[in-house]
Amino acid sequence: MTVLQDRFPFVECTPAGEDDLRRCHTERLLEQVRTTRGWIDGDTICTDTTYDAALLAAGAAIEAVRREGFALARPPGHHAERDRAMGFCLFDNIAVAARWAQAELGLDRVAIVDWDVHHGNGTQDIVAEDPTILFVSLHQWPLYPGTGGPDEQGETFVNLPLPPGTGDDGSLEAWATVERSVRRFEPELLLVSAGFDAHADDPLADMEVTAEGFAELARRAAALAPRVAAVLDGGYNLRTLPDLVGAALGGFENRA
Repeated sequence: MTVLQDRFPFVECTPAGEDDLRRCHTERLLEQVRTTRGWIDGDTICTDTTYDAALLAAGAAIEAVRREGFALARPPGHHAERDRAMGFCLFDNIAVAARWAQAELGLDRVAIVDWDVHHGNGTQDIVAEDPTILFVSLHQWPLYPGTGGPDEQGETFVNLPLPPGTGDDGSLEAWATVERSVRRFEPELLLVSAGFDAHADDPLADMEVTAEGFAELARRAAALAPRVAAVLDGGYNLRTLPDLVGAALGGFENRA
């Protein structure tokens, strides 16, 4: 954290409100996360402080939209479905932020681009039927959670499953489809689910993207809408993660 604080302005956030969460999630899920002490599924646990941490993570995503910044928060969010917590994710931070932007800032059209190595099944579950939100996901295929395959497409969601070893060149080649989809949608706000588990040294996958690749993805993303913000999702090598976030932040600052 100190490395990033030395390079970029840093502010603390306030928790999201429960009404912010209810735009995306059921009351049953809120109650489950609030009261569970133990495992929700094989990857997702709740303790005495989990609910408060999840509210802060969603609040950081909202603050990122407000400031057009980067939400550096845990737990991640993009696997959390409307009525289900899973895959380390309690609430879908980026979906909450998108719906907040529409409700509180009066924005009509929001695009979400997810470059986490895993498919953002939760985000897709929440927004797939919403014509005012576009969801585009680049992810390794096949891989957890098993969704987002080549035939899983919709009017306002686009899945770009990529093979292991895709690396920078393959990811940037796939970005041409991301760019066409987003520009056609003409969003007022672009949100990025910025996962860094596609990195070559991450233990959970095999995409082999480099820090320079993430910087270039961020630079290109920053050119796709008049307002851009990002939210941290995956990234599980704690040694490399600060440098990868820093590389992406530099890319967002140097829009094309």
